[in-house]
Amino acid sequence: MKLGIFGGTFDPVHYGHLILAETAREACQLDEVRFLPAYSPPHKQNQIITTGKQRVEMLEFATAGFPEFVVDQRELKREGTSYTVETLSEMTEQFPEAELHFLMGADSLIDLPNWRQPQRIASLAKIVAVNRENSSHEDLHQVVSNLPDSIQRSVIILEMPPIAISASDLRLRISEKRSIRFLTPRPVERYIQEHGLYRAL
Repeated sequence: MKLGIFGGTFDPVHYGHLILAETAREACQLDEVRFLPAYSPPHKQNQIITTGKQRVEMLEFATAGFPEFVVDQRELKREGTSYTVETLSEMTEQFPEAELHFLMGADSLIDLPNWRQPQRIASLAKIVAVNRENSSHEDLHQVVSNLPDSIQRSVIILEMPPIAISASDLRLRISEKRSIRFLTPRPVERYIQEHGLYRAL
């Protein structure tokens, strides 16, 4: 079994997230992609984050009807700071026969050496790096070349159409009463409206 692991805040989930997941699912022939909303990301300790329950509900709306996409709440249930190495270790025990693929954008790959036990992460899963709207395929190769050899060997580089969508932009648009239509699935858009999310930044 090939299992994709896609961690993040998903505050809110948007089409950029979904296209990245689908690009990796198809290219790496993944049987399943698990979206893992973080309880408390290490790099967002001072940022107010929407409740885990609401982020899970938005993810479930966004992935409904796609059985290969699963919302995994283990980091929310564990609480505390969400460290990727702990999650991958836990998933290795739960799925001992699975080949894990950890999905990330180019911006995260740049920062990977600063994460907790990055070499352990690379030993537990293949690291699937996908270009974002402000990075090219060549940029990604340059980033990889600067990583330690033990991490480089685990990296798979994928390319997807550049999509200029970010969760921070969606939050800003909502706070400014601008449209987010076609940036996130319609059920997520309606959920945000009905719950009054992101109106004040």
